Amino acid sequence: MTGNFVDIDRVRRHFSCSAARYDSYAAVQKIVAGKVSALLAGAGFPTGTVLEVGTGTGLLTERLMAAWPGVRPLVSDLAHDMTRQARRRLGGLAAVDADCRALPFRSGSFAVVCSSSVYQWVEDLPAAFAESARVLTTGGRFAFALFGAGTLEELQESYRFAARRGGREARYLHAFPEMGTVRNALERAGFSGISLHQEDLVEYHPEVADLLRSLKGIGAGNASPLRPRGFASRKIMQGMMTRYRQRFACEQGIPATYRVIYCLAEKKGDG
Repeated sequence: MTGNFVDIDRVRRHFSCSAARYDSYAAVQKIVAGKVSALLAGAGFPTGTVLEVGTGTGLLTERLMAAWPGVRPLVSDLAHDMTRQARRRLGGLAAVDADCRALPFRSGSFAVVCSSSVYQWVEDLPAAFAESARVLTTGGRFAFALFGAGTLEELQESYRFAARRGGREARYLHAFPEMGTVRNALERAGFSGISLHQEDLVEYHPEVADLLRSLKGIGAGNASPLRPRGFASRKIMQGMMTRYRQRFACEQGIPATYRVIYCLAEKKGDG
């Protein structure tokens, strides 16, 4: 478990609503998708069908198709409007609505399962990774990137500070997984040859409001059922924005750190 309480229906709605404007805000996500594609290319592309989990607007598969002309991809997403957007982007490629926690495919269907910027939204990583292992052929590859602990640390620190000043707890903030948690989940799901590394990507915005607008634009809203509402929340948000500017603003603007964990692993054989 990642320690999150996630309202999955709210996640689905957030991303469906952001599908048309996602590409305008997804600067970091575009970089990450390119790096997952390069990770697979560096390992050598296998033959067989490739499943992308949580395709969004199709960024990762678009890069795979450019790097690997013979690829046979199938894309899926929890949010229907994202699935439709990806299908349009990719020229009518096969696309289905699918939840990574219960993939609607036969066991052993794919040579590769890949994903970019998705699994940080999952409560139970071992269960989700086990689904990817189930649909992979023996020896099939699992490649993904997710946002790990330390992501949006400036925003989270500022919000905690403002919440304490307002006499409230910030226990509803999203908990991004540690690398050790990711490795443990992969091992429990039956993967071997696990290679993990992480890097920080920092994005700069003119103001805190621009960062919040960007997060809303990609559908990354607060999906916790414990999130606060009403006037008290608005006061805390104003305090957070003031703290953010005072504590973190620099010459380049308002920084937002994304700590990206990359993985390449293989499904174990029966022996």
